[in-house]
Amino acid sequence: MTVQPDQVTPRDGEELDWTQLLDAYDYARPQRGELRDGLIMQIEENGVLVSIGTKREGIIPSSDLRAMGEELTTTLEVGATIQVYVQEPENRDGDLILSLTMVQVAKDWETAASLHQDGGIVRCKVIGFNKGGLLVQFNRIRGFVPASQVAQLHGRTAAEERQQALQRMVNQEIPLKVIEVDRERNRLVLSERSATQEWRKAQKQRLLTELQPGDILDGRVNQLTNFGAFIDLGGADGLAHISELSWQRVNHPREVLSPGQEVKVVVVEIDRERERIGLSLRQLQENPWETIDQRYSLGQLITGPVTNVTPFGAFVQIEEAVEGLIHASELDVDPQTQPRDVLQPGQMVTAKVISLDRQRQRMGLSLRRVSDDDRDNQDADGVEAEHSADNSNGVEATSIMSDADDTVEPSGESAIDTAEPTDASQAESPTEQAANPTE
Repeated sequence: MTVQPDQVTPRDGEELDWTQLLDAYDYARPQRGELRDGLIMQIEENGVLVSIGTKREGIIPSSDLRAMGEELTTTLEVGATIQVYVQEPENRDGDLILSLTMVQVAKDWETAASLHQDGGIVRCKVIGFNKGGLLVQFNRIRGFVPASQVAQLHGRTAAEERQQALQRMVNQEIPLKVIEVDRERNRLVLSERSATQEWRKAQKQRLLTELQPGDILDGRVNQLTNFGAFIDLGGADGLAHISELSWQRVNHPREVLSPGQEVKVVVVEIDRERERIGLSLRQLQENPWETIDQRYSLGQLITGPVTNVTPFGAFVQIEEAVEGLIHASELDVDPQTQPRDVLQPGQMVTAKVISLDRQRQRMGLSLRRVSDDDRDNQDADGVEAEHSADNSNGVEATSIMSDADDTVEPSGESAIDTAEPTDASQAESPTEQAANPTE
């Protein structure tokens, strides 16, 4: 029970107990950790005297003032009202020790508690690391991020690799979410993983709302799977299906991409209900099928390696990014024979172009329609081209040089040279061609 001043009266024949009277006026004894409003009474070299309504004035040590910085301490003046923190209600010398620095620290703890309650996100600088995780600076409080709460680490990360990853994060500013506040134990625990998930969720909603098909974006390859590549668009992942990575045949995304690679993509589909974003790399590349009929024609013979053999036929590479299909019915064998019994991947074959559809990106080939005459002509063309090349450096050149008036320089260009394909783009996927076999 607090004694009020008007209750302190001397009995008859007794003297007034001044200690009791002073205690009565000291009605609100300061407690460690309290924030009090105070009045600056005196500014001295060793500190600042502040009255906080108690029987004695408190002192803010000069060391505490230096920690606050010269910019703030120069604004202090006698008669000004300031907020102070009760650091020691009474030290060995009986002094009341106050602090300005701890006022800010106390407010930081209040901010941390508020963020913990509201689930807010704050950005902090990484100031160090240890075996357990990261040390971060939360205003004037040192916080800790356990390794399990670091976004780029997972349970299978090796110890040495984990330490290297943590070291690389020093001096970086990262988003964090407060997951534990214990001021008594001076314990502040934060999570980058939770903050990143929250931030990415918000960013994904924004992208799903703002993006439109045809938008071209910069992204970073985040993950490779058998069916495609997940690409980070700056807060949300979009999927580039394996068929949209390149015009050429891709057996696995790792053939054309690697994790962390910076790429440019175009948005091809947005499913806002399922929260999915479809992307394409190949639509930003030149399509070799757009000019295919300028390089090939019906009846033309082509030679290339078999890239894939299926029950309905075999695919032959025409260019780096163009394939043709030899349907099973166009093999030069018994109709009951399976394509895999005749052809194997990597085998070189000569086939005739029997259909060409630029819009549907289809090229039909045939082995059975390649006649002996065709083969002979192709062989003859090859021999003639070789012979012509030899003559251009030998007998024919000598003959031409003998005619001083009519000198003609041979071009050296052969039919094989002019028929050689030059464009390199994507081969059509076997699945698509299987759905539309060449007739």
